[in-house]
Amino acid sequence: MDSLRADPLDRLVSGKREFGEFGGVNASVEISTTFTVLEADTLPAIFNGEVGPEKGGCYVYGRAFNPTVRHLGRLLAALEGCEAAYPCSSGMAAISSTLMALCNSGDHIVASNTIYGGSHALLKTFLPTKAGITTTFVDITDLDAVRTALQQNPGRTKVLYTEVVSNPTLRVADLRGLADLAHGSGAQLVVDNTFTPFVVTPRQFGADVIIHSLTKFVSGASDIIAGAICGSTAFIRSLMDFHAGPCMLLGPTMDPRVASELALRLPNLALRMQEHGRRAAAFATRLEALGAAVTYPGLPSHPQHALMLAQANEGYGLGGLMGLDLGTPARANAFMERLQNRHGFGFMAVSLGYFDTLMSLSAVSTSSELSAKDLASSGIGGGYVRMSIGITGNLEERWKQLEEAYLFTTQLDPSATVPYRAVKVRCGPSGTVEQLLSWPSLGSFGGQGPLEAAAAAAEGAGGAAVVAAAVVSGDGGEEVLEVEAVALSDPAVDGDDSDVSSVPSPSLIPTAVPPLPPPQLVAALKAPASPFVRCQSPLSRVGAGDNGAPAAADGIASPKKDSGDVKTSSSGRPVKIRRTGSGEIHYVALRSPTAEQVTTEQYV
Repeated sequence: MDSLRADPLDRLVSGKREFGEFGGVNASVEISTTFTVLEADTLPAIFNGEVGPEKGGCYVYGRAFNPTVRHLGRLLAALEGCEAAYPCSSGMAAISSTLMALCNSGDHIVASNTIYGGSHALLKTFLPTKAGITTTFVDITDLDAVRTALQQNPGRTKVLYTEVVSNPTLRVADLRGLADLAHGSGAQLVVDNTFTPFVVTPRQFGADVIIHSLTKFVSGASDIIAGAICGSTAFIRSLMDFHAGPCMLLGPTMDPRVASELALRLPNLALRMQEHGRRAAAFATRLEALGAAVTYPGLPSHPQHALMLAQANEGYGLGGLMGLDLGTPARANAFMERLQNRHGFGFMAVSLGYFDTLMSLSAVSTSSELSAKDLASSGIGGGYVRMSIGITGNLEERWKQLEEAYLFTTQLDPSATVPYRAVKVRCGPSGTVEQLLSWPSLGSFGGQGPLEAAAAAAEGAGGAAVVAAAVVSGDGGEEVLEVEAVALSDPAVDGDDSDVSSVPSPSLIPTAVPPLPPPQLVAALKAPASPFVRCQSPLSRVGAGDNGAPAAADGIASPKKDSGDVKTSSSGRPVKIRRTGSGEIHYVALRSPTAEQVTTEQYV
């Protein structure tokens, strides 16, 4: 147990160094699926279990053992303070293989009621149906409830299953207390440590088996699906038994190329976890100061804060996950859209551990397998956003983005009704138009109303065109964005960027831009307004008029020039498009979801 008290980084680097076949500083990648024996009687010895990778160095087939995969396994075992580890094809493969190894038909599991949705579905539905293995779900922070559940099926309960920090509510499990209860009932404690590699060493507190989804923090780039099982040598060998081993017979084999990739990422995992934790702690602290309903184990207000401190390894922070409850799904969605599409703060995506921030509405994504009743008992609200905090960008700049999006969201009612949506479009050199992104907006450009800002911009631009747009009802009742005219040619005249994505390279923007035919813009923006769904306007939709100008599209009147006054549309809700920067020409429009109609007019 002395090694368990060591720093996990020290354990990781103190193991045997594996060099490449020709002396390379990195271990070689062995891609063979089958291996040669030099003497015929070696094969029977291998299949009888008399020799093997750990007894004689003999390999037989890639699904059983592979040298490169075993190298990663030794590193992970050292990290977790275990005797051995088996890397496999996914985190779910690690969980299911472990439970199938520890349980037989008719056995029973006690599990936390707040775990990853896939794990919950495996325990609640799949294992009872397919294998006759049942599960009782309990509040894992209530040790009395855990004790009662363990005692309900004496002799049959084989596993107590938990996550170190629950997904997504971030409750902290008392690992020592759970280990004592499990062992006192003849069960084994299985712990998912996906959220807290380096931060917590579950084996130090009595866990028998530690599971990882290596897809998350260990990978760090959301480019690999992989998992791992860490435990005793005897248990890992049982997984590979030729007759009854679930990893051998169900085949969740890791590709050796993947194993090599992950082995090369482990040395910098400690630094990444420190930075994920530093930023999550900073954001959570500042959000809480704004009055946000934020959940983070590093906050003194967290109900298991002291426990988290007691279980954490010093120097690696307290994890890179935080939760933020915005009250309703609509407000949560507005918050995430604004962060992603306006600020580029992160991405609306499931998973975690990526180098950029990932955020998702838990109840309808990673916990969607739970019923409404299960969601309620797990404390997962409809407006709860799980955020895996990234490590890119300047922390203070990221905080400004996060603060702005949160304060914006606090101004919304529960239905997140907003007067406008900002819509970013790209106008190509050939006149084609693509809608890129949209986000909720209160209609402010530079602190002005849209009409005032448009008027000021037109005057400052010395004749640059200003645009108004509005949402109308289409023939099928769908919302249609209609645009009145052309965008500004100079982004500098618009003041601040309160409703515009940041401009990466303003110097790349030409100072003069030919006017874009309004009907073409109208035609393109009638496509669905889904973020990242690029809807290019076919040129066939825009015909040529008698004077060579594009004809009106879809019944919209041709634009007409005005003496220079900026006017509202017939809906009374003028909306502006402004130019943003990139190597191409981008525009941002504000659209009003309450407008009933629009008169197309161009003001120069």
